[in-house]
Amino acid sequence: MKLQSVTQTLGNIAPPSLAEEWDNVGLLINPLRPRNVKKILLTIDLTETVADEAIASKTDLIVAYHPILFRPANRLNADNAYDRAIMKLVQKNIAVYSPHTALDAVIGGVNDWLADGIGEGEISVLQPIENSDAGQGRLVDLKRPVKIKTLAQRIKKHLGLKTLRLAAAKEDMPIKTIALCAGAGADAFKGIQADCYLTGEMSHHNVLAATLNGSHVILCEHTNTERGYLPVFGKILAKALGNGVDISVSELDSDPIEFH
Repeated sequence: MKLQSVTQTLGNIAPPSLAEEWDNVGLLINPLRPRNVKKILLTIDLTETVADEAIASKTDLIVAYHPILFRPANRLNADNAYDRAIMKLVQKNIAVYSPHTALDAVIGGVNDWLADGIGEGEISVLQPIENSDAGQGRLVDLKRPVKIKTLAQRIKKHLGLKTLRLAAAKEDMPIKTIALCAGAGADAFKGIQADCYLTGEMSHHNVLAATLNGSHVILCEHTNTERGYLPVFGKILAKALGNGVDISVSELDSDPIEFH
């Protein structure tokens, strides 16, 4: 399948118009030589290790959730691992596409997948995008309230985690509403009152303010709230593209933070 057809399909799944204004989504590396796409590698972070994995597996297109090109670059230096990854991919004529916050916002995207692990309840968008049913963050109104320990266990099971960080409010009241946002969710939580906030990371002061206001906070580390969606995304993409394209999830992509 031609690269243009694949990127068009990716844009249909997660329209770039849904991305945040500050984001950099879409086709970030468009190879010099036209190429057909037979093999796609999905990853959250496009590190040099993942770039080498893509080269070794003869990947044609990397779909990197986080944009590898985000801030303006004045130069590329082979002594820098970040720069080397870009240089290797350009040298090997490998295309790179990033959906990032467009994939967060779209219905059926990362945030809806994250909400699926909370429990049965009504799901709504925290920060709706005008003229769209999509938006950043989700609010889950549980059918049956739960204690914080029960909710934490559900989240660990859904994300495949042994540990997470929990900041409990002073009063251990049953949790009915959970505001969530994959990655770093503080901005999506502005103006939103919930019994619990779930995201990857928040600043100390935001966590403290939430708990003092009577809300629990659950933090799972940034990419742990995103990486589990990749197999789901792979199935969606495979169905949209049809036969003839091999889609795999990186085996070397992982969160840089470990607990010891």
